Amino acid sequence: MNKQESPRILGLVFLTVFIDLVGFSIIFPIFPQLLEHYVSLEGADSLIGQLQTFLVELTSTRKGADFAVVTLFGGILGSIYSLLQFLFAPVWGHLSDLKGRRTALLFTLGGTAFSYVLWFFSGSFALLIGARILGGVMAGNISIASAAVSDTTSGKDRAKGMGIVGMAIGLGFVVGPAIGGISSSWDLTNQWPGGASYGVNPFSGPALIAFVLATLNWLWALKKFPETHPKERRGQGGQKRPLMPFRALSSIRVPGVMRTNFISFMYLAAFSGMEFTLTFLAAERFQFGPHDNMWMFVFVGLTIALVQGGIVRRVVPRVGEIKVAFVGLVCMFIGFLVVGFCSSVGVLYGGLGFMAVGSALAMPCFSALVSRYAPENAQGLAMGSFRSIGALSRAIGPLFGGVLYWLLGSQAPYAAGALVILVPTFLTLSLPPVPETAPGEGSKADPA
Repeated sequence: MNKQESPRILGLVFLTVFIDLVGFSIIFPIFPQLLEHYVSLEGADSLIGQLQTFLVELTSTRKGADFAVVTLFGGILGSIYSLLQFLFAPVWGHLSDLKGRRTALLFTLGGTAFSYVLWFFSGSFALLIGARILGGVMAGNISIASAAVSDTTSGKDRAKGMGIVGMAIGLGFVVGPAIGGISSSWDLTNQWPGGASYGVNPFSGPALIAFVLATLNWLWALKKFPETHPKERRGQGGQKRPLMPFRALSSIRVPGVMRTNFISFMYLAAFSGMEFTLTFLAAERFQFGPHDNMWMFVFVGLTIALVQGGIVRRVVPRVGEIKVAFVGLVCMFIGFLVVGFCSSVGVLYGGLGFMAVGSALAMPCFSALVSRYAPENAQGLAMGSFRSIGALSRAIGPLFGGVLYWLLGSQAPYAAGALVILVPTFLTLSLPPVPETAPGEGSKADPA
C-alpha cells in the first residue's frame, strides 16, 4: 500500500473504529436496568441473584451503595470482555500478519455483529454472558486498524495516525452511551409480545441498534477498506510466532517493544482503576447521579478526542513520541492528585482535564512507539499484543482500585495511582532511540 494513500486510509480507519466503539458502548448506560431485569426474571437464588446479594453485602456500609452495586456489576461484565480481549487480540493481530488486515478485520467485525444477535435474543443472563464472551473474543478490530495505520504511515507520522484511532475511540465512547441512554426506553416486547418466547427482552432495542451499526460497519469495510498489508510481507518469519498472550508479548524482542508494553500496562492499570472508582467518588462527595456522571464522561471523552485529533498530530512530529508521552504522564500524575483530594466540582473537573489531556498525549505515543520499534512484517502481532496487554490492565486495574476504595476510602486509589504513574513516567525517559525505519525481522535483542 502506497504511503501517499495514508489520508484516505486514516479516514476509513476513523469511521471503522468510531462505528465499532459506538455499538460496543451502547450497553454502558443500561447496566442498572440489566441487573434489575435479570434478577427479577431469574430470582434471588439464580447466578445473577446470588451475585447481586454478594455485591449488596460488599457495599452496604458505604454511601451510594445502590449505585455501587450497579457499577460493580458493570465492572464484572467489563472484566469478562477485557480478559477475552487480552487472550485473543494477539491472535487477530497475528492472523492479520499472515492473511492480511482486510480479511482479519472483516472476520472480527462479523463476529462482533453476531455477538449483538446473541444479546438481542438473550432471554437469560447466561446468554447475555455468552454474548459478552463472544464480543471479547472478537475484539480485535482496534489492533487490526492500528496495524493498518502502521502499514500506511511513515515513522514520524505514526503518532498522527494513532491519534486518529484514539480520537475515534474517544468520540465513540461519547456517542455510544448517549444512544444507549436514549434507546433504553425502547422495549420491543411491547410491540412484539410473542418475541419473549424467542428471548426478546426489554433491552433488545439497544441490541438491535448495536447490530445494525455493526452490520453497516462490516458492509462499509467490505466495500471501502483496502488491503494495506501486501502479500510479499505476509508470513515472513511470522508463521511460527506463538499466539499465547504472554509468549506473544515476549516474541517480538526488538529494542523498546517490551519496555513500552510494560510502561503502557502500568499507566493503563492506574488509569482504569481511576475510571472504575470515579463515579463512586463523585456520588460520595458531590451527590452525582447518572445524569451528572454522563456529563462528566462526555467532558473527558471530548477532551481526549480533541487533543488526540488536534494537538498530538501537530506536536509529535516536531518533538517526538517519547517527550510527548512523558508530558502526558506528568499531566496524569497531577490529575490523580487533584481528583483524589478535590473538594469542589470545579476542582474535580480541573483534575479530570489534566487526566484527559495526559491520557490523550500518552496513549497514541505508546502505540506509535510499539509500531515504530516493531518489524514491518510483524505489525499486526505487535499491535495485537499491545492492545492485549491494555485489556489485561483494564481487567486488573478496576479490581485494585475498587479494593483500595472500599477498604481505605475515596482518596486511596488516586494517591496510589499517582505513585504508580511515577514508574512509567521515569521509565519513559529510558526508552531507546526511535528508529527512523522499522527494524528488520532479524532484530531480536531487546535491552528492555
